[in-house]
Parts: sequence; structure tokens; C-alpha cells
Amino acid sequence: MTEVTLFQALAFDFVDGGLVGGEPVNCDNPGLAIQTAQGQWKVLGRAGAVAFTRTSDFETGRFGRKHLLRRFGQVPDEYLRENNNE
Repeated sequence: MTEVTLFQALAFDFVDGGLVGGEPVNCDNPGLAIQTAQGQWKVLGRAGAVAFTRTSDFETGRFGRKHLLRRFGQVPDEYLRENNNE
């Protein structure tokens, strides 16, 4: 099994009364993921953003566990818990 950890930032906007996520931004390290999420929220004026890590198994093409690093603003309920297992 070849497992790789990804660091990502994901911004959310209000669409038709609900929060909708954009495309995740891949980052080189956890600090950059947090800075990117904060910038998406604060500078670009999104409803909210999160920074998280996620493991991926390239042999099977499946994503593993997700660990929330930081959240900013309003985010969907699934990102309110500290750790998500998928």
C-alpha cells in the first residue's frame, strides 16, 4: 500500500441558502494549507474555509482519513468535528 498525505485548503460560498465547497487547493505543508484557507476566507470574502490533511492510497485510488487542521468562518457541519473518518 502506497499511502500519501495531502495538505489541502477548501473554501465555501453561500449558494441558494446553503454552503457549497469549491475546488480543494493542494498545499506543500500544513502551515501553508492553514494560510491558504485563511486567505480564501478573509481576503477573498468567502463564507468560510477549512484546512485539512487527507491520506490517499494511490494503488486503490481511495481516500482515507481526513484530519481538520483549522476552520475559518462558516463551514458545513461535517467540518465542525475535529476529525473525520471517511
